[in-house]
Amino acid sequence: MNDQDSNQEYIPARRREQRYSDDPLWKIAVVVYLLQALAIPTSGLMAVAGVIINYLKQDEVRTSPLDAHFRWQIRTFWIALLWAVIGTVTTFLIIGWFILVGLAIWYIYRVVRGALALNDGRAP
Repeated sequence: MNDQDSNQEYIPARRREQRYSDDPLWKIAVVVYLLQALAIPTSGLMAVAGVIINYLKQDEVRTSPLDAHFRWQIRTFWIALLWAVIGTVTTFLIIGWFILVGLAIWYIYRVVRGALALNDGRAP
């Protein structure tokens, strides 16, 4: 045995860690992130569908590590809706356009960060 082999951790072949993606609700979280990603080109319609799915499945994920993702998705929706209304109402002032651009950047960040965390098997 050489030095390189002694530094590697032994993992038995039969032992299999529970994967995050083995949870059937994981696919639902992925679908909601996809719906949220499609919200910008569809004027928010897909985000509404996603938050409805979140609320319908919320009780099933209460004891799951996916609960953090569902809360993240729900909060992203409501905060974005609030700022979209504020930005839209104030578009006749120049500030509304800046609010909407900032909102778009923030929204994309939230969706990408959440999806990447889900893929890595961790909370957003």
